[in-house]
Amino acid sequence: MRRYGKHTDEDDIRSRPNRKGNRPRTHIRPKHEDAAEGMVLTVDRGRLTCLVEDRVVLAMKARELGRKAAVVGDRVALVGDLSGTKDTLARIVRIEERTSVLRRTADDDDPYERVVVANADQLAIVTALADPEPRPRLIDRCLVAAYDGGLTPLLVMTKSDLAPPDKLLELYGDLDIPYVVTSREELENGDAADRVREHLDGKVTAFVGHSGVGKTTLVNALVAEERRRTTGHVNAVTGRGRHTTTSALALPLAGDGGWVVDTPGVRSFGLAHIDPSRVINAFPDLVPGTEGCPRACSHDEPDCALDAWVAEGHADPARLYSLRRLLSTREAREGD
Repeated sequence: MRRYGKHTDEDDIRSRPNRKGNRPRTHIRPKHEDAAEGMVLTVDRGRLTCLVEDRVVLAMKARELGRKAAVVGDRVALVGDLSGTKDTLARIVRIEERTSVLRRTADDDDPYERVVVANADQLAIVTALADPEPRPRLIDRCLVAAYDGGLTPLLVMTKSDLAPPDKLLELYGDLDIPYVVTSREELENGDAADRVREHLDGKVTAFVGHSGVGKTTLVNALVAEERRRTTGHVNAVTGRGRHTTTSALALPLAGDGGWVVDTPGVRSFGLAHIDPSRVINAFPDLVPGTEGCPRACSHDEPDCALDAWVAEGHADPARLYSLRRLLSTREAREGD
């Protein structure tokens, strides 16, 4: 047994070995100035498939990023093995600033928001005119999420051979939303894809819609060849089966470099994360009228200055009605 006293020297003291080595810890992180640029195509259990130049690379998030998560559409910086060959893995060391985000919550009582897509230019909301019946409440919620996240909405109406689009167009006419009307026959022969593609060239477009509206059929027609090629690369890298829209997947369009982001079918679109005060920004003709509103005005209360603004002829009353209808959708569920 060792006894320590005035004659003790350093050889008598047991020191705990530094298992992590003798290098002192530092808070200075490498800048990775030589990192390659890439785009996240899909995310699967912590593994991210990225496009780096013309190669599909499997990567994981670097520990230094902490809890910050990358999502489909993110522009990222990668280091490590960027060859894209089997059993190789790169590291994502930086997530670039996003230009837009499409977010949703599981329901209106869920405070945890999920970023579905980053850096998309527009949101294509696909709805059937019949079989299944249109769900205006769900469409409204998607519009609110688009306006809040900085995406331009595009309304795609399918199955016009079963019902006319007039009623739905009347409901959204005052919002000046671009739209495309298609039939089942046009979906099958490719004519629908050609007309929709006119709105997609050179842009990143996220597609959203609930089951049965024809979203997957349309996406397949839009990127048939590219989808097979890209999905084949993804399967080869991850070793998983074919993509079944259980997670978002970015697919390239032929032509001017546009992208389609296929998202899982939605049963609900929670808006717990939405700040209603940001929705007004999608109505620039109404924004000046809010200067006289009380603090934290919901724009749907007795003291709202927008009523007087519209009554004085500064804006169309239908626009104010549309704004308030969208704002009210946050307090009502889609089935109401």
